[in-house]
Amino acid sequence: MRIVLSNIGTYGDIHPLIAIALELKRRGHTPVMALPAVYEPKIRPLGLEFHAVRPDIDPTNTALVAMIYDVKHGTERGLRDFLFPVLRQTYEDLLHAATQPARADLLLLGELNYAGPIVAEVTGIPWASYVLAPLSFFSAFDPPVLPPYPRLARADRTPGMGRAIRRLARLVSRRWPDPIYDLRRELGLPRGPNPLFDAKHSPYLVLALFSRMLGCEQKDWPDHTRITGFCFYDAESGNAKLPPHLEKFLDAGPPPVVFTLGSAAVLAAGRFFEHSARAAIKLGVRAVLLIGSDQRNRPHQALPDTICVAEYAPYSKLFPRASVIVHQGGVGTTANCLQAGRPMLIMPYSHDQPDNARRMRRLKVARVIKRSDYTPLRVARKLSILLEEPKYARRAEAVARRLSHEDGTKSACDALEELARKTQR
Repeated sequence: MRIVLSNIGTYGDIHPLIAIALELKRRGHTPVMALPAVYEPKIRPLGLEFHAVRPDIDPTNTALVAMIYDVKHGTERGLRDFLFPVLRQTYEDLLHAATQPARADLLLLGELNYAGPIVAEVTGIPWASYVLAPLSFFSAFDPPVLPPYPRLARADRTPGMGRAIRRLARLVSRRWPDPIYDLRRELGLPRGPNPLFDAKHSPYLVLALFSRMLGCEQKDWPDHTRITGFCFYDAESGNAKLPPHLEKFLDAGPPPVVFTLGSAAVLAAGRFFEHSARAAIKLGVRAVLLIGSDQRNRPHQALPDTICVAEYAPYSKLFPRASVIVHQGGVGTTANCLQAGRPMLIMPYSHDQPDNARRMRRLKVARVIKRSDYTPLRVARKLSILLEEPKYARRAEAVARRLSHEDGTKSACDALEELARKTQR
């Protein structure tokens, strides 16, 4: 098969696609990656076909990241100010990738590619969709945490509140998808279902690329949804080795606390790494700071040799050698923590992160701290609990053992091949 895999987002959105593409290639298929141009240098060395899709992403644009991660308006501005103004260009780019130089047999589309379902409808190419976290389903039976409304975080314990939250989300966002409706009308298509909640899910197959440890099937999920488990990939253009200086640091002492903000929130880190370093010094523990490529994240104070600073490290190699991981709650980072069997301290920003954090707290593998509370003293207090109370480590190890029996990438590829057989009959 020739399969076009497409989404628009951060590395957390793209890495599962890479994992699936590499497995599809191993099985003899031709995966085509239709992604923002910034990812081309990461994709080409893997021997995968690449087609650029607009909008491109500027990895140095910290103002854009800060805008998108604004708790109250980040999701709205990300859609209305970044994705939707170039929706027509996204459609044109994906249409070209799906039909040139040959017609695709199947599309696999992430939920941020709102032009994707339109391309599938226009071309008649069968398609599957994927989501990375339970929040994407907005279930009334497993209501998510909505970042702008933190007081509703315990709504799952109140009868009827799940439906109320679902209605609230649809009401607040009712005008957002107007550009999608405009494009559909221009192409001679009917208005169709709500793109933000309904039309983004394929009527053929919806892949929930997460573990049941994060969330399980609900009565109001889309038909044909299949939970596969996490799909892991974290190599840098195929290189999955730790930086030499970090390898040496890990070998020189006990497991450190790792502080990271993933691939996107790290561009709006604020004083996270400075406060993290001070918390580690206060506790007297070894620490690793993964600061990303923005050198403004490097702490200004002189650091002792018990703290190692690195721009990047593959989580699959680093996290198993950590004692605790402090992170932003992105689903990719969370999945790697679960796989490594290490407890977490989560400081969520926005989007799915507060909901993921609550799920990890429920699972009893994490504690949570608000961004406004992230000070050296408070972080040190929470870390001391995670380090000194063995129940967190025991629970995290138990979860990792259960997770080891899952193979999300294999399950996802099996489902795609099954869909292809059904639609090609």
